[in-house]
Amino acid sequence: MDKLWYLSKIRIFEALSSEDLQELDQMAPMTHFNALPKNIIVQSPDLKRDGLFFVKKGKLRVFKINGEGRQFTAAILGPGNMFGEVDSFSFETHDVYIETIEESLICSVMKEHFEKFLIKRPELALRFLKELSERLKERDELIEKLALGHVKERILHLLLKLSEQFGVEEDGYVKIDFALTHQEIANMIGATRESVTGFLKELSIKGLIRTSRKQISINQTKVMECLDSGDF
Repeated sequence: MDKLWYLSKIRIFEALSSEDLQELDQMAPMTHFNALPKNIIVQSPDLKRDGLFFVKKGKLRVFKINGEGRQFTAAILGPGNMFGEVDSFSFETHDVYIETIEESLICSVMKEHFEKFLIKRPELALRFLKELSERLKERDELIEKLALGHVKERILHLLLKLSEQFGVEEDGYVKIDFALTHQEIANMIGATRESVTGFLKELSIKGLIRTSRKQISINQTKVMECLDSGDF
């Protein structure tokens, strides 16, 4: 599938005409022609990239590291998601790490080109502002939930969020549709692998989740009830 098809699937560009998409396509060269392998740092606070970046394929993790060296996931970006900075607005990714969590393809638009493109389309600028507001609110809420509370609570918040973003219904559960190891979950919530493994076993016994090799499915209703009641 070509890049124009991928751009048309990005939610914020859905209302653009075919002519607009063609113009955007022309100024969005592939950042990498070959797929980026898993566990590659795409950006860090010391490696800032100007422009907008679009995830065509794969998944990336946006995370911060606190003073104690613990990582906290701010967002998981899948196909159709964006990150980056231009003069008019920012996805606030200049002070975070962005890492591939599976093989990924990314394309980009230089900020100077996109600014000119946006000036001629004020309705698109408004959609970007709305998208930014929603994304930053979700990011702040997730960081707060993963930085505070008991490890088990942080695991439940993370798994619920991932199931909402990348879930596939399966026999009354929602499977998170990408490989996820105990160590990766630990990295995402700033915990040890041993504590994550122990709590996942407990959650599985209670029927809140089901696990297989690098795959996790959750019962969203039970997980939400558990979070609401505080009964961990």
